[in-house]
Formats: sequence, C-alpha cells, structure tokens
Amino acid sequence: MSLSQILALSLTEIIGDTSLKKYANNEGSYYLSIGVLSYIGVVILLIINLQGSTLLMVNNAWDGTSSLLESLFAYIVLGERFDNYLQYLGVGCIIIGLYLLKIPLKKSHTFQIPKSKN
Repeated sequence: MSLSQILALSLTEIIGDTSLKKYANNEGSYYLSIGVLSYIGVVILLIINLQGSTLLMVNNAWDGTSSLLESLFAYIVLGERFDNYLQYLGVGCIIIGLYLLKIPLKKSHTFQIPKSKN
C-alpha cells in the first residue's frame, strides 16, 4: 500500500458512487455501466493495496482518504455545506488521523498476481 494507490482507490470509488447516484436518479443506464466498471476497478485496486499490507491499515487509510476526498468534492463541486462548525472539526480530525496513520509514500512490496491453491 502507498499513498498514490490509496488515492487511486478512493478516486475510483468516488467515480463509482457519483455514477450510481446519477443512475439511481433516472439519468440513464450509461451511469450504471460506469458505476459497475468503477467498482470492478475498486476490487482490483483493493487487492493491489492489500498485498503486503494489513486489512487494518488499508481499510483505515481508504476510509479516511475517501471521506476527505468525497467531502471536498461535495463542498467544491456540489456546493454542499455542513450545518454546524463542529462538523468541520470532525473533518479536521480525519486529516489528523490520516497523518497519524503514516501512510507510506512508496510501496515496498512489488505486486504479484496471486496464485490459486487448487
């Protein structure tokens, strides 16, 4: 797992979420296709991130990064705002939590396609 891989995983999830939201609101089956393909990408990127790392680290890094990126997207692109200033403090805590996780900038483990044990 590395920061760039976690960012790729989170951005792919955002594309899937946004596409599926559009599909759910009757904007066409094109968005269903993009959403499904994005989530196939999420599965692949999750496998890549998990190889040589722990579920605990990958899950927390992914959740925090995804939450932060989707919040920025909602704030900047969708114009959404929180109702209470303490909610912004919560986002600040997510940023601090990501820093404390010490997500590596580079992956020390080279990805290899897993072999089946049949």
